[in-house]
Amino acid sequence: MTNLLNLMKPIKGFPPHFLWGGAVAANQLEGAWDVDGRGPSQADIMELPKEYSRKGSFGENVTREEVERALEDKTGNYPRRRGIDFYHTYAEDLALMAEMGFTCFRTSFSWSRIFPMGDEEVPNEKGLAFYDRLIDKMLELGIEPIMTLSHYEMPTHLILKYGGWSNPKLIEYFVRFSKVLLERYKDKVNYWIVFNQVNDVHGWGEFPGLGILKEYGEKQETVKFQAVHHQFIANAKIVEIAREINSTMKIGMMLGLNPLYPETDKPEDVMAAYELWRKQDLFFSDVLVNGEYPGYMIHYFNQHEIEINTTQQELDLIKKNTVDYIAFSYYDSKIVSAKHPNCVKPNPNLDANIWGWAIDPIGFQYSFDFLWERYHKPLFVAENGMGSLDEVVDGKIHDDYRISYLKAHIKAMKEAMKEGVDIIGYASWGPIDIISYSQSEMSKRYGYIYVDLDDEGNGTGQRIKKDSFYWYQDVIQSNGETL
Repeated sequence: MTNLLNLMKPIKGFPPHFLWGGAVAANQLEGAWDVDGRGPSQADIMELPKEYSRKGSFGENVTREEVERALEDKTGNYPRRRGIDFYHTYAEDLALMAEMGFTCFRTSFSWSRIFPMGDEEVPNEKGLAFYDRLIDKMLELGIEPIMTLSHYEMPTHLILKYGGWSNPKLIEYFVRFSKVLLERYKDKVNYWIVFNQVNDVHGWGEFPGLGILKEYGEKQETVKFQAVHHQFIANAKIVEIAREINSTMKIGMMLGLNPLYPETDKPEDVMAAYELWRKQDLFFSDVLVNGEYPGYMIHYFNQHEIEINTTQQELDLIKKNTVDYIAFSYYDSKIVSAKHPNCVKPNPNLDANIWGWAIDPIGFQYSFDFLWERYHKPLFVAENGMGSLDEVVDGKIHDDYRISYLKAHIKAMKEAMKEGVDIIGYASWGPIDIISYSQSEMSKRYGYIYVDLDDEGNGTGQRIKKDSFYWYQDVIQSNGETL
C-alpha cells in the first residue's frame, strides 16, 4: 500500500509560467475616435452627465434618437472619445508595464477602427496597422498579448441599421471581422477572448454587449435571448475557424462573475440565490463550455414563453466548438432573497468602496473553486481591481487601499491554486488609469500608473507611478511570493 500523499506533489504557489499583467478595453483608453478612418462605436455616444450618483450607472434606456443626437453632438463631454490617448502613447505606456514585469496584457480590438461601419467587405488597413504596431511592441517587451475581439465596441451603424445582435446578420459581420484578426495574428497571439463578459446583457441600453436599443416592450426578453443565441453561434464559428487557422491558439469565453449569496440560511433564499446566479452568469458558460443549453434555462424559456429560433445545424455547431479556457472578471459579490428573487443587494457583512462595491476576497476564492469543479477548464483572471479616488501629494500617490485590496485577492487566488485549480494568469483592471465603463468618469481610478486627466479631459496627461506600481513590481518579480 502507498500513501496517496506520497504520489502527489504539494502545490505551493504560482508556477514559473504563470502570466502576470493587467487588462483594459480599447474604448476606454485608445481615444483617437475619428482618426485614421475609425468610425463611431457604441462607446462613443456615452456622455458624462453634469450630475450623477457614484453608486449608480447611467446610459440606460438608450433610444434611437439619443444615439443619433450623440453622434451629431460636438460640444458634450464624451470621455471615451479621447480616452488617455493610448493610440499615440502605447509605446511609452507598455514600457511602464514592462518595467513592472508584465508577462501579459489584455486589451481589445476596436471593431469600428477596423470595419468603420461594421458591414464592409474590406477592412481599414490604417486601423489594422495600429494593432500591428501594438502587438509587435508587446512581443518586443516580452508581454503576451491577450486579445479580446468584442469589448462593447460595436459600430453604431450596426446598431441603427440592423438592431445589433438581435439581427442574425451580425453573425456574418462579426465572424468576418474576427477572421481577419485571427489570420493576421495567428503566429503572434496565443490567447483570445471572443466576447467580454458575454453574460452582461443588463446594462447599456439594457444590453451592453448586444447593441440593442430599448424599444421592444413586452418582447424584450425574447429579443435579448435571441441575440445571445446569435452570439453563441458566432462564438462557435470563431472557435471552428481558429482551429483551422492555427490549432495551437487558445480561444476563451469570459464571464462577468458576481457570486450571489443567500440573504439568510432559509432554504428558499439559498435556492433563490443559486437560480439567479445560474440565469445571470452560469447559463452562458454552461453553453460555451459544455456545448448545449442547460435544462434549467429551457425550463425558464418555457415558463416565460420565450422562443429561440434556431436549427439543429446551429446547435450541432455550438456542441462541437466549445472553448479552451474560461476567463472571468471579479470585483464583488451580492446577496439575494426569495422575497425579491430578481433583485441583488449589497452584503451588510462586507466593507465597500465609495461606489458601493463590496470587498470580498473570499468570494474570489469561491469563484475559482466553483468554476473549476463545475467545468475542469483552465481559468484566467481577465479583470480584478478596485476603483478609488486617488490624490496626488507632492507628486506621489500613496494608494495603500489599492494594495490592500489586491493583496487579499491574490492571496485568495493562491489558496485556490493550492487546492489544484488550474489558473493561467492574473490581469488586474486596469494597470493604468482609464475611463470608467459604468460611469465614463476618469476620477474612478484603478491603475498602478496615474494619468493626469480629469473628468472633463483637462490635465497634462502625465504618467505618474503610484505606490502600487512598486508593490506589483515586487509581486511579479517574486512570482506572487512577496505580497
